[in-house]
Amino acid sequence: MGMLGAKAQSRYRSEVAANAFATEFGAKWPKAVAKITDGAVASRASVVARAGRGGVGVMGEAGGMKRRRPDRPIRQPGSTFAGFQFPPEVILLAVRWYLRYGLSYRDLEELLAERGIEVDHVTLYRWVQRFTPLIVDAARPCRHAVGDRWFVDETYVKVAGTWRYVYRAVDQHGQVIDIYVSAKRDAKAATRFFSTAIRAHGEPAEVTTDRSPALARTIVELLPGVHHDTTQYANNLVEADHGRLKARLRPMRGLKRVRTASVVIGGHAFMQNLRRGHYELGVDARERLTVAAAFDELAGAL
Repeated sequence: MGMLGAKAQSRYRSEVAANAFATEFGAKWPKAVAKITDGAVASRASVVARAGRGGVGVMGEAGGMKRRRPDRPIRQPGSTFAGFQFPPEVILLAVRWYLRYGLSYRDLEELLAERGIEVDHVTLYRWVQRFTPLIVDAARPCRHAVGDRWFVDETYVKVAGTWRYVYRAVDQHGQVIDIYVSAKRDAKAATRFFSTAIRAHGEPAEVTTDRSPALARTIVELLPGVHHDTTQYANNLVEADHGRLKARLRPMRGLKRVRTASVVIGGHAFMQNLRRGHYELGVDARERLTVAAAFDELAGAL
């Protein structure tokens, strides 16, 4: 190993990781294992060919080294996972675990390392930020219609050391309708939240909120014919649901940007709805395997 270059050593380590991955997950994901293992074998052959001198080359008939251009990976047109080192099964597994359980990125990095998958926590962060919105969009056609009674409230989270407001709406069946992260709690933010929710789900028959003047003004402007309930304790359904979000954010070391906060909070809402049965996904799976089966179905749509 000491006589090989840095790139050669990296390829050798990839082979070792592939062998560990094959041992751990070969029975469950044979295609993914074959993909990684074949790549490691090819890399090992390249290490042997390049041990004598740096650069890319092949052995000629006379034993000399001939220079050639490196092969470029063939990207599948339209594939969301094109260009990624790891197979889709591993990426979706990491994203699912992060959205489902109260894990930090370093916790997730450790769990994958115990299973022979060496992934940096920064890479996991990028996977979550990139694939969570795509997963939510892919599952949208399978989502149940929301109820006609909306419970709307604001909670707050800290983003980059500053408190930000999170508008959330839940229907009478417990389905999270929409979320919106805002720097201010005013009529402009409430209007944007309601406009997006109405455009996606239509108008409700009844809206329950607290006695916020901004929410009351927005409902009068956008939903003039809707019954607006501000009775005390009537909004307990959504206020109790805030605790689920706060419990998920607690293990994290803090949110740094509004966009990343929106992705994580939106992904958490999607996972809540999926576990509560508001999607026609994983319906044939056993009770505790519904989420895993749903992500397997979504993998084909990405």
